[in-house]
Amino acid sequence: MTDVQLQVENVAVNVAVGDTARALLKNINLSVKPGEFVTVLGANGAGKSTLFNAITGDVPVAGGRITLAGHDITDEQPERRARLIARVFQDPKMGTAPRMTVAENLLLASRRGKRLSLGSRQLNARLAEFKTLAAQTGNGLDQALNKPTEELSGGQRQALSLLMATMTQPELLLLDEHTAALDPHTSKAIMTLTQAIVSRENLTCLMITHQLEDALAYGNRMIVLKDGQIAFDYDAEAKAKLTRADLLEYFG
Repeated sequence: MTDVQLQVENVAVNVAVGDTARALLKNINLSVKPGEFVTVLGANGAGKSTLFNAITGDVPVAGGRITLAGHDITDEQPERRARLIARVFQDPKMGTAPRMTVAENLLLASRRGKRLSLGSRQLNARLAEFKTLAAQTGNGLDQALNKPTEELSGGQRQALSLLMATMTQPELLLLDEHTAALDPHTSKAIMTLTQAIVSRENLTCLMITHQLEDALAYGNRMIVLKDGQIAFDYDAEAKAKLTRADLLEYFG
């Protein structure tokens, strides 16, 4: 196993503004070890989502290299990277197919990187497995396997997105403010589920959050972006000493 799961080397991302280019990421460097759970903080416009988009290939890089699990993915199309990278977005609607049932969504996710097939016999054969998987959410998702996803609550749908993103153990899990659209009670439940899955599967994970309490409570490392660069990088020991007041300074 490689000592580095994700390597971002001198990556720059620019956007055209009139006749000039504005730098969104400025030769950023980041090394993430296998199994690290990194919380990502920064004010609006700091470059957090741009960093995720560069890793997934959704924005082109102007320079640098991105390596995942020993493979150079810098020039790979987003579709190929999606075989290795799973991402959960802020909007619960973005991770699921609305007219497909919960079970059909799970079956689709289980075929990540393989030839897709949704044969009814295959689906029926896996219903018990999917029921057990969904039961860990604790929000009734296991009782809704045959319900169209569009009929779920926001919390159920986001829990389903998280299950779908992690059921095939991606090389990298990106959580893009995945609790921001939820009420506090549901957000706490999703974070508890997130921690359980990431820990159990030993996933390498980056999580953008504006919830300072979550940034302090979860993850074994924290980076803070400012103006397209990593301004601070705290390991587990240094992170454990941080307070909410410390983090508020980064948003001043």
